[in-house]
Amino acid sequence: MSGLLLHGIGVGGGSAAGPVARMSAPPALPAPRPVADPAAEAAAVRAALAEVEADLAERAGRASGAGAEVLSAQAMMAADPALADQAVGLVEQGTDGAHALTAAFDGFRDALLAAGGYFAERAADLDDLRDRSVARLPGLPVPGLPDPGHPYVLVADDLAPADTALLDPARVLALVTVRGGPTSHTAILAKALGLPAVVGCAPAADLTDGQQVLVRGADGTVEADPTAESVALAAEAERRRRERLAGIHGLGRTSDGHPVALLVNLGAAHELAGAAAADAEGVGLFRTEFLYLDRAEAPGQDEQAAAYRAVFDAFAGRRVVVRTLDAGADKPLPFATAADEENPALGIRGLRTAARDPQLLETQLAAIAEAAAGSTADVWVMAPMVSLPREAAEFAQRVRAHGLRQAGVMIEVPAAALRADRLAEVCDFFSLGTNDLAQYTFAADRTLGALAELLDPWQPALLELIATACHSAADRGRPIGVCGEAASDPALALVLVGLGVTSLSAAPGALPEVRAALRAHTLAECWELAELALFADDAAGAASAVRARIGER
Repeated sequence: MSGLLLHGIGVGGGSAAGPVARMSAPPALPAPRPVADPAAEAAAVRAALAEVEADLAERAGRASGAGAEVLSAQAMMAADPALADQAVGLVEQGTDGAHALTAAFDGFRDALLAAGGYFAERAADLDDLRDRSVARLPGLPVPGLPDPGHPYVLVADDLAPADTALLDPARVLALVTVRGGPTSHTAILAKALGLPAVVGCAPAADLTDGQQVLVRGADGTVEADPTAESVALAAEAERRRRERLAGIHGLGRTSDGHPVALLVNLGAAHELAGAAAADAEGVGLFRTEFLYLDRAEAPGQDEQAAAYRAVFDAFAGRRVVVRTLDAGADKPLPFATAADEENPALGIRGLRTAARDPQLLETQLAAIAEAAAGSTADVWVMAPMVSLPREAAEFAQRVRAHGLRQAGVMIEVPAAALRADRLAEVCDFFSLGTNDLAQYTFAADRTLGALAELLDPWQPALLELIATACHSAADRGRPIGVCGEAASDPALALVLVGLGVTSLSAAPGALPEVRAALRAHTLAECWELAELALFADDAAGAASAVRARIGER
C-alpha cells in the first residue's frame, strides 16, 4: 500500500501525520450453550445492560458538548426496558445470555435500518452496545482506545461514541474509519474536537499498526507511507493555517467588505455555554427537539419558555433563529408521530405535524413569544419541511399573531427551492437545510455510505437549487442562510456566498476556517467560484475546480 492515496469523506479540517494504531476487535460471540438456570441467566442479562448504562452515564459526566450528548443518548438506549425484556424473553425460551442479547440488539438494529435517515446512522451505536453488553456477561474487557505510548492516528472499522467522546486530542492526531458518513457520530465529534478526520474510507481496512499515514481532513484523503517531503509540506501548511486562524476575529466579511453573518448551530442545553462564547453573530439554527425527546407528552408552555429564555439571555443583542419542532422521520415522538408510517422520511414530519395537532405549534409559539418579550435577542422563528406557499403563509400568520416579527421557512425539499419566489412573498427569511435538500433531491438516504457521492453538498444539481432559492430571496430582499453541513466547509462556503447566501451557520469549531476563507476573497471571486462549481459535471469535479482556483491565488 506504500505511497497510495486513499479516498474517503473529509469531515475535519487541517492535516496530521503519524503512526497508525488500530482499534482492537470486540470479543467474539461464544458458542451457544444450554441454560441450566434461566432466572440466574436473566438476572445476568439485566445486570450486564445496567453496567453498560452506568458506564456510559459516567463517561457522559466526564465528557462535554457533543460528546456528553451522544453518550447520554447511548446510555438511554442501553436502559430501554423493551430491549431487556426481549433478551430476557429469549433466555426464558432457552437461549443463553450472550445470544439472547445479540438477537435483541440485532432486532432493534434491523428496525433502525428499516426506518432510514438518522435512525440508520444510529445502527452502528447499537452494535457497540451489543458488544459491550456481551463482553460484560463473562466479565471480558470491553475494547477501548489503543494506548501505544505515543501520539497516533486512530484507525477503526467504525468508532463507537463511547470511545470517540473521550478522545484526547493531545494523543490522537487524526481519525480514519472504514465505514461511516458525514452525519455519523465520528464525524460530529471529530468536528467538535477539531481533529482531522476521514470517514467512509474503505481502503483503510488494509492499514496496519505502526504504518505511517498523512491524513488530510479538508480533501478527505489518507496518504499511506508518505514521503518525508509530503509530511514536511503538510506540517508547514498546517502551521500556517493555525497561525492565520489565530489572527482573524469578528464579523463575517469578504475581503472587500461584503457582509456574511457567521452563526452557530445549537441543539442541546449543555451546548449553550460553548456556543454563546464562540466568536459568532448569533444562532442560525436553534433545534428545539431536545425539549421534546424521550418523553411521553409534550412539554408545557412554562417549561419551554424557561428553556428559550436561557438561550435568548445568553445571546442578548444577537440573532437567534428558532426552528419549531421538527418531529417525525428520524425523531419520532409518541404524541406527534403516527406509529404506522411505512416511510417516515416522506411522512408527517416537521411543520406537517401541526396539521395533526395544531396545539403543539401554538404552545411552542406562545412559549417563544413569552421568552422573547423581555429579551434583547433578535428572535427569528422558522418552520421545517415547508413545501407549499400556502404552508409558508399560514405559518407566518401564526408567528406574527404571537407578536413575533420575523417568520421564515426551511428550504429542505426541491419544491420549496423551485417555488421560493412565491414563498418569499409571504415570509421574511429562508434557511437552507442542505442535508435534507440533498437527500430529497437525489432520492438518496442521507446516512447510506454507498450513496455518499450523491449526498455530497458539492453536487452541482444541489447547488443549482440553492442558486434558484437565493435568486428568489434576493429579488424580494430576503436574507437566506445555510445551516447544514455545507456551511462548515470553507471552500464550499465561498461558493455559497457566490450563489447569494447571506449567512452561514455551523458548529463553533468550524467558524474560524470559514471566517478566514471569506476574509481572503472578494465577492466577485466568490461569484467566479460559484460559476465553476455550477458548471462542473459532478461533485468531485466541482470541488477540485474550486479548490484548484483557490490554490492558484
